[in-house]
Amino acid sequence: MTETEAQLEVQLTADSPPGQPGGERDAHSPQSLHNTGHREVEEPLTLLAGLALVPPCGDETACSCDCEARSCLEVRLIERSLQSMQLQLQFLMSKVDNLHNCLVNGLGHRERGALAAAVPSFLYTCQPYFNHLESTARRTMPQHTPLPFDIYTKRVQLLDLSQQLCDSLEQLVLTYASFNLLCLDETEPNSMSHFCIGQTQLGQLRLTTFRYCKPTPYLARVDTGLYKRMRWNVERVRDERQTDEKQYGETEERDAETVGDTEYYFLCCEEIPNMHAEADRDCHGVAHSNVVRVWSIGQWVQVNPEPDTEDIYDWIMCEVPQANYHRLLFLGCDEPSSCSATDFLQQLLVSRQTAE
Repeated sequence: MTETEAQLEVQLTADSPPGQPGGERDAHSPQSLHNTGHREVEEPLTLLAGLALVPPCGDETACSCDCEARSCLEVRLIERSLQSMQLQLQFLMSKVDNLHNCLVNGLGHRERGALAAAVPSFLYTCQPYFNHLESTARRTMPQHTPLPFDIYTKRVQLLDLSQQLCDSLEQLVLTYASFNLLCLDETEPNSMSHFCIGQTQLGQLRLTTFRYCKPTPYLARVDTGLYKRMRWNVERVRDERQTDEKQYGETEERDAETVGDTEYYFLCCEEIPNMHAEADRDCHGVAHSNVVRVWSIGQWVQVNPEPDTEDIYDWIMCEVPQANYHRLLFLGCDEPSSCSATDFLQQLLVSRQTAE
């Protein structure tokens, strides 16, 4: 083992997921920050207890006071979470900088290979951070009433942390791919075309979000003219605790059980003819492009194999599943951020739940 490899192993042991080389945790890792911040966790738990004890709304005056109390407690809880998440973001961003700097500082081929192997592991360790940000920020979104301004502001700050880390990880993967150390081709088994940027639960829906590092063909081996930038896995879940209480009169903690098939939604772009290219000449008489890129959110509608087929050989013989793209929401010519796109999908899913 060279001296550089030894240094890399020491730097990256904290970033290895369970079962990966390097089992010792860095003293400044997110897990260590969580453990050493036990005292900070106690106060938010106390706030949650206070929030749960606020009596239900009665007359109009009492309702107003109760809502104000809930709002204040919610703001304090989010503030505590925001402070902790900002510290953890600094730690994670320093790791991103280390991985980037080590790559561009003229290391040899073997040392670069060791770094490339560490990137997927580091992406894995960032998932709990994304999960916490998403669940904390998105659980504050009401279905029918606007958020109080102070809660809305804190929510935006939490999602901004998620966006910062997402953008940095995306650039990190693209940089390694430019050195031919990572593959972004989805048809390859070792592809790093996308990574997870958080999971949250919206009522009875579990939402898992993935970010593609660059626009990727919607279907791996068929040219549809569509390019995907994000994917959301949406699962409908049933709370087993509620079922146990109803049937047996006692409470038993269980994980939420998935009900039905997973639905897949995508943020995609496509180029369409610009019908106003000649009319949109600028002041110098230069015409704009003959095509324009537009963005939309749509649903994966499987065609082959048939979704309802019970013949397992249909799946075995199908090398790559084929599907149509059912457009649900047009977003215009400007690419939305990952957080904004997830906001749009969340509003779409909530409106569907309300209609049901």
